[in-house]
Amino acid sequence: MVYVPLIRASRPTDRDALYDICLKTADSGQDGTHLYQDPELIGHVYAGPYLAHQPQFAFVLEDDLGASGYVIGALDTAAFNETLEREWWSALRLRYPDPTVSAPERSRDEAVMHQIHHPRPADPEITSAYPSHLHIDLLPRTQGGGHGRQLLFTLFEALREAGSPGVHLGVGGRNTNARAFYRHIGFQELQAMPDGGAVMGWKL
Repeated sequence: MVYVPLIRASRPTDRDALYDICLKTADSGQDGTHLYQDPELIGHVYAGPYLAHQPQFAFVLEDDLGASGYVIGALDTAAFNETLEREWWSALRLRYPDPTVSAPERSRDEAVMHQIHHPRPADPEITSAYPSHLHIDLLPRTQGGGHGRQLLFTLFEALREAGSPGVHLGVGGRNTNARAFYRHIGFQELQAMPDGGAVMGWKL
């Protein structure tokens, strides 16, 4: 019998699995385990806040081996950032000091630690029309089967029902496969990023 991966709502118990997926896709979609000394650090920024504060916009792809992908989002990016400033970052800032070295000299861990202390603010030019944002990651075993599209459209429906007019995401310059995928399904490029990537948007 072939087990067909299914999409389900997230659960609090998904935390470790989503942190693991986040790490194993952290190198522009490839396994980033070798890049970080602290294996939970990247998850603290890109997975944990969403499970804790916007669980209604977190969906998991599950196959016979367990969680193999996810999509997570925030309905209102500016409001979400304010919530994290009040309720998420403070404990992490005590645990992870703000690096004193300059950006070119930072390790991967230190770069993420800097983000914890200096989160990227919402860009009004983007959020005025695309107030929501998302992150999506799939392990290699479930890539290429249409599951990414299904995850995205599951989140789109939830955001639309909650009243969002649009959603955006950032894709790095090295992640050319992801950028091509987003273009293919209909995302529009909204803004260039310094690393050669782009902020891309979808009207809901």
